[in-house]
Formats: sequence, structure tokens, C-alpha cells
Amino acid sequence: MAGYSYLRPRKSITLTVLLGALLIYSVLPLTWMLFSVTKTQPELLSSFGLWFSGPFAFFDNVRAVLTHDDGVFLKWFGNTLVYVVVGAGGATVLATAAGYGLAKYRFRGRNAVFAVILGAIAVPGTALAVPTFLLFSQWGLTNTMWAVILPSLVSPFGLYLMWVFSAEAVPTEILEAARVDGSGEWRTFFTISLRLLAPGIVTVALFAIVATWNNYFLPLIMLNDPDLYPLVLGLYQWLADASGIGAQPVFNLVITGSFLTIVPIVAVFLVLQRYWQSGLNAGSVKA
Repeated sequence: MAGYSYLRPRKSITLTVLLGALLIYSVLPLTWMLFSVTKTQPELLSSFGLWFSGPFAFFDNVRAVLTHDDGVFLKWFGNTLVYVVVGAGGATVLATAAGYGLAKYRFRGRNAVFAVILGAIAVPGTALAVPTFLLFSQWGLTNTMWAVILPSLVSPFGLYLMWVFSAEAVPTEILEAARVDGSGEWRTFFTISLRLLAPGIVTVALFAIVATWNNYFLPLIMLNDPDLYPLVLGLYQWLADASGIGAQPVFNLVITGSFLTIVPIVAVFLVLQRYWQSGLNAGSVKA
């Protein structure tokens, strides 16, 4: 239109270069992995990492991973599923219930609880690893699945996230209207609030699943039975066994096992992201 000039946004060369470098940093290791899982052990060590070489050995590598050491990879995969379903699932349920209660109910000591949660978020998990090990050792829980599951149930960041999200996503007027209509607190939560909290629940679940799936340090200090290892710790054991003097290198199995470990996390994210994105889009529209 006459009298109006269209101003294009200014391009920042520095920002573009930084984002490009970040993209390369993120994609390059994955690209190297995708090429490496198709190679045999000799070709893996002697060929260029970012291209194919030798016979296509992907399916042979997968078969070798699943059968190596009497199929212990499948046992580690099952252990990881247990840790994720019970630990991450329980952490999501507890964070949702606690965050909703703290956001929508007033009680004495609420501010103190808020301060404790913020303090817990500031404390790194590695600082609590040794005290947790000593405590679980006194209870006789070390070298059991509970030594990994119970700490995974505690998610201060997830609780804080659900607290903040519940305060905005669930209008108090809706809860008051439900109470006037005679709906109980539990019924209101499961029929009304839970649907409004779905994007926040999915977000907390994704954080908890990824954290539990990639948890390495806690199982390392809590477990010494290889039959209880999760995938991350099990693959590290393969790598350590293959790096010793006189050991047989199985780096192709370690890389292929790492690829198989990533696939479920990517699948979970792809399945849940539509709930996440739809909730974020709905929250961005105001009447």
C-alpha cells in the first residue's frame, strides 16, 4: 500500500554463524553414528567416519548386539523399561499431584515448601549420590532395582514445573463452579483439571523419561550386578571390556547398541510431541 514501507527483519551474521555451528555440533555425531552402524569392526577403525565403507553390516551388527554375551542387551533393555515406567512414571504422577495441590490449595507452610523445592532444584544430583548410597546401604537396598527407582521418583524440577503450569492452566473459577455444582475434589481433578494439565504432564514426563533413560551415575554407584544394569551402564561395560589389554574390540557393537538405545527415546518424543504442541498452541490463544 502507498505510504507504507515493509521493513524486513535485520539478519544477524553472528547469530547465523553461531546457530550453524550449533547445528553442526548437534548433527555431526548423529551422522557419524548412522554411518558407523553400517560398518564391520575392521572398517569402523580404518575408514572415513562420515561415509559408507565395505559391506553393509547394519543387520549383522544388530543381530550381534542382541545375541552378544547370551543376549544380555535385551535384559538391560528390559531393566531400563522398568526404571522408566516405574521411576519416570511415578515421578510424573507425584509431580502432577503435588504441583496441582500446591498451586490450587492454600495451607500453612506453603511458602516454606516452595523454598525447599527451589533449594532442591539448585542442588546437583551428583552431590546427593554419596549420601543416597550410604542411606540405601543402611536399608539394604543397594544392588537392587529399588536403588535406582526410588531416587528417580523425586523430581523437584518437575514438581516446580507442574506448580507453575497448574497455576495458569487451571482457572480457579472453573474449580469453584465445579464445587458449586456438587463435584468433589477428586472428581474435579480427574474430569476437568487433568485435561487442562495434559501439556504440562507430557512435558514433565518427557523430562523424566529422558533423565531416567540416560541415567548413568546413579546406577554406577548403586549396582554391581550386570543383570540389573540399564542400557547406558551396560554399554559402558562393553566399551570398558573392549578397551583393555588383550581384549577383543567390539566397538561396532557398542555403537550399534547406542543407536538402538536412542531409537525408543526418539519414538516416545515423536508420539508425545503432538500433545505437547497442541497444548502450547491452545494456551497461546486468548479470547
